[in-house]
Amino acid sequence: MSATRAFARTAPYVVPVLDRAVHRLTGGKVLLSARMLPGVILTATGARSGLPRRTPLACMPQEDGGWLLIGSNFGRPGHPSWTGNLLAHPEAEINWQGRDIPVRARLLSGAERERAWRDALAFWPPYAAYQARIGRQIRLFRLERR
Repeated sequence: MSATRAFARTAPYVVPVLDRAVHRLTGGKVLLSARMLPGVILTATGARSGLPRRTPLACMPQEDGGWLLIGSNFGRPGHPSWTGNLLAHPEAEINWQGRDIPVRARLLSGAERERAWRDALAFWPPYAAYQARIGRQIRLFRLERR
């Protein structure tokens, strides 16, 4: 279901709102979307506004303690705004399993991106359907603890 166009049209308006509300009500312990995939709340500085922007996101925890974020935007044409925020301001914070963790984001490219993309597809195959629907390359970010 998550790979369908109908999901891509409705999920961006429903999933983040529900995630933010449940996350706040449970003191950062629960994200509804984490029932499908692990998730974080990313707090990044707005690229244009300079204000803190909180975004619930699916993530891929890495064996070395970092995280991979996939800018799929549910397979919609434009890059999600949080990716532009991280490009402009890579110092950010995530809430992971109820704990706030300062991180630094790095956009992946080349062979490193290709390896991460293969891992992302093995982790969540609907990313392939998202990529097939759009003309842009989905941005992948590596988050490392500061």
